[in-house]
Amino acid sequence: QTETKASVGFKAGVKEYKLTYYTPEYETKDTDILAAFRVTPQPGVPPEEAGAAVAAESSTGTWTTVWTDGLTSLDRYKGRCYHIDAVPGEDNQYICYVAYPLDLFEEGSVTNMFTSIVGNVFGFKALRALRLEDLRIPPAYVKTFQGPPHGIQVERDKLNKYGRPLLGCTIKPKLGLSAKNYGRAVYECLRGGLDFTKDDENVNSQPFMRWRDRFLFCAEAIYKAQAETGEIKGHYLNATA
Repeated sequence: QTETKASVGFKAGVKEYKLTYYTPEYETKDTDILAAFRVTPQPGVPPEEAGAAVAAESSTGTWTTVWTDGLTSLDRYKGRCYHIDAVPGEDNQYICYVAYPLDLFEEGSVTNMFTSIVGNVFGFKALRALRLEDLRIPPAYVKTFQGPPHGIQVERDKLNKYGRPLLGCTIKPKLGLSAKNYGRAVYECLRGGLDFTKDDENVNSQPFMRWRDRFLFCAEAIYKAQAETGEIKGHYLNATA
């Protein structure tokens, strides 16, 4: 008679986040990104588990244990909930402090950083409410941002205007104008004395005003205002979306 024994392998399953991501003994580093979250756990969820869940879901964790966890250095890359304070005067609210290692984030990318820190963790079921209260970004990460390609001096050189503040405005209403009427508003503002006008951040290339049409009518408005005033004028088009 032979006995067959099941091989000992990896078993997936749900385990408490605080076993891995709640580390009150952790000493923060100068290069860590530090976040302070106001956390309201669901009934029955201890604050340590809630804080650890935030650290996990906004860094290396997921809802279950996976075998690929063994293929990376979890201690190097994981976020850590290292301190928890109860909010005075509030029932079941806590400030959970989370430290993120710098290597978790792409250099010079605000989008990547906030996708992790304020991303899908805000829909996490273990939490009744979550709010980012404060964020410390270390100089080591700030220095990876190159900043805008042109500063105020280049803007003054382009407009040929010095020794005074530049005066501009945003075109309103920000949504609903046709490209032709938008260009008309740009012209009236520039002709009336403004140095520049700009798109509202909500304006991109909607059905009522396509980007190319807005560009053409704004260019016409600028050239006309320049010819009539003898000054260099400008318009800032939203091309970021």
